[in-house]
Amino acid sequence: MLRVFLAAILATAIAMPAYAEDPDFLAVGGGWFDVVHQDDTAVEARAEYRSGLRFWIFKPLAGVMASTDGSVHAYAGVLSDFYFGRRLVISPSVAPGYYHEGSGKDLGSAFEIRSQLEVAYRFDDRSRLGMAFSHMSNAGIGDTNPGAESVTLYYSFPLH
Repeated sequence: MLRVFLAAILATAIAMPAYAEDPDFLAVGGGWFDVVHQDDTAVEARAEYRSGLRFWIFKPLAGVMASTDGSVHAYAGVLSDFYFGRRLVISPSVAPGYYHEGSGKDLGSAFEIRSQLEVAYRFDDRSRLGMAFSHMSNAGIGDTNPGAESVTLYYSFPLH
């Protein structure tokens, strides 16, 4: 199953236009933290720098998430943009980082990995409006690993 998934990603990356001229982006977003388990739900805000540099199909990203209950996640990782026509962009990403729970959800470790899938509409000026679903987990290296999911609405501004 994993081989089929990886082959599909590779085929998509080869078949779709690269749009390599896409610039760096500043993505800002807001959403809801812990939407699945709802143990410690909170409103969250995010800000991300998404580089236009490409390393094969990967682009660097760095960001921070802060929630209304004092949780903060600072992270850095990679994303890939898959284009379906000129308008639809699907961007999976993975980003490990430092998590501070504040008075929010105890995720079992200060080291947490955020994986995310974003679906966005690309405007003529290259800005994007997207919806993302993300999961945070410590991959079992912490005392516990309850995980948390978020739903975030993003607007990505091109940095020219």
